[in-house]
Amino acid sequence: MGLNDVVIVGMAETDLGIVTDRGPMELGVQATKAALDDAGLDLTAVDGLITCNSLVHPVMYHAEATAEYLGIEPRHCLSVGTGGGTTFTALRYAAAAIQTGMAHTVVVSMADSMRSFMTRERAMMVQASSGHPLYEQPYGPTVPAYYALIARAHMAEFGTTEEQFAEAMVSSREWSAMNPTAQYRERVSVNDVMASKPIADPLKMLDCSIVSDGGAAIVLTSRERAADLPHAPISILGYGEGHSYEHISQSKNLTTSAALRSGQLAYADAGLTARDIDIAQLYDCFSPALLIQLEDLGFCEKGEGGAFLQSGATRPGGSLPVNTHGGMLSHCHPGNPGAMFGVTEAIAQFRGLAGPRQQQDPQHILLHAQGGIMSSHATVILGRGV
Repeated sequence: MGLNDVVIVGMAETDLGIVTDRGPMELGVQATKAALDDAGLDLTAVDGLITCNSLVHPVMYHAEATAEYLGIEPRHCLSVGTGGGTTFTALRYAAAAIQTGMAHTVVVSMADSMRSFMTRERAMMVQASSGHPLYEQPYGPTVPAYYALIARAHMAEFGTTEEQFAEAMVSSREWSAMNPTAQYRERVSVNDVMASKPIADPLKMLDCSIVSDGGAAIVLTSRERAADLPHAPISILGYGEGHSYEHISQSKNLTTSAALRSGQLAYADAGLTARDIDIAQLYDCFSPALLIQLEDLGFCEKGEGGAFLQSGATRPGGSLPVNTHGGMLSHCHPGNPGAMFGVTEAIAQFRGLAGPRQQQDPQHILLHAQGGIMSSHATVILGRGV
């Protein structure tokens, strides 16, 4: 069985944004059951479950705890943890389990409650703990400061401007304004971004992703089994990973990421190029991260990401619709599960369910996620099932 013989047949999102009556486990369970309903299956069909742990309420055996909560005993249980890249790593693990016969129907489910259940003290500990304990943490940087280093490096090498970084949020809000589930829907201008609160020079508040509660799940199975299910299957055409470092002080190049490698592998796997991509769902945790992914994934030349964003290419009506749900800058970002909403949006686009943000007959959608500080990258290319 090849990768293309594994398909996505179900998906669901929970309530998003501020959800005070359910914690991470409850949201994950809700997403799982709703995704199975969407796929026309019940809990008895699940013999594989993959989750990521919660930053708010960590559990030692998270997937097993989720299965226990659901009342199931799947043959294959796995908790993965590669930061933001977890979503697509998990998706590939799910496909591999089906390919090798370890499971027949796998749910990938992720949720967290970063907005409502994380204390300020816990948030600051998480923000500060990503640096190397000897060579980075003693100097006091938090996660935004590390991304600010990347932004400054790009500005120094290529002349990128703060206004060009600001275009990431402008584009994001143009899309989220058309999405009723988005946490923030008010359009903003470059001037609005520039006037927002300074966070870590040169990044402002509106260069940074939002903080959210929420979860999502998808269901994968074999193409053969999908023939009996209600939705047209969505194919996994290509996949690639790239890992360059753990700590940013060990980066050999702050302006080129391992997305270059993961994208090359995914394109080769799918037999496609960047020119074949109709929609891109990228990991926009901070504006410089989005800009560098656009370059490294081949949508523009290295050093031209700022001009590409400024041209309006990623906005509605542009040549490359990016984060058509609003992305992490505007739609939802509950931590590690953040990239899941790129997957559910891709499925909505394939099914023609995206309302006013719907793109005409998309054939190939690229999804990219990264974990750490531009450290661990995964790229997936999805296509219409045949």
